[in-house]
Amino acid sequence: MRYQDSAEPTQAAEDGYGDGRNGAGGRIGGNINPATGLSTDYLNHFNEAIMLLEMFTSFPDCVDDILAWHPMTYREHFAASPFKDRAIAISAYDAADPTVRRSLDMLADTMNAVLDTARAAMSAKLPPETAAILASRTATILKPLIARAGAVINGDPEDYSGGIDAPQIAVDMLFER
Repeated sequence: MRYQDSAEPTQAAEDGYGDGRNGAGGRIGGNINPATGLSTDYLNHFNEAIMLLEMFTSFPDCVDDILAWHPMTYREHFAASPFKDRAIAISAYDAADPTVRRSLDMLADTMNAVLDTARAAMSAKLPPETAAILASRTATILKPLIARAGAVINGDPEDYSGGIDAPQIAVDMLFER
């Protein structure tokens, strides 16, 4: 059974990690995977960008919201988050297995590169149809990356490689015809 299938909520132990072993095996805190020490709440940051990109075709005025979105690392996201277990999430991330953490960071770097590239192009006042195509293509590229990041957070070892070798590959996909 995976942790998200459990009906029993997890609670933070006094040390923040339960058993203190890299955040794994103990009870950590709500919405933090006890096996990896990572939280899917971080993915909300990228899901917000996808939502804005998908809205763009119908509501081009939301371009300012897209341009206002900015990359955040895992730590930055939780430091700015109203998430009640944010301090535990940051501590658990710091204590997480370095391989798992690197995999998540590579995926986040890739998503950030894709979004930064799209935002830069959209800030150049593209024709509306071109901007809509770019927004749609960006959202399409991001969705599997978010799914892979979710798998890493949820402890799927097959996804620890990060899948895409370099953020540049994903950025290049934006401009392929």
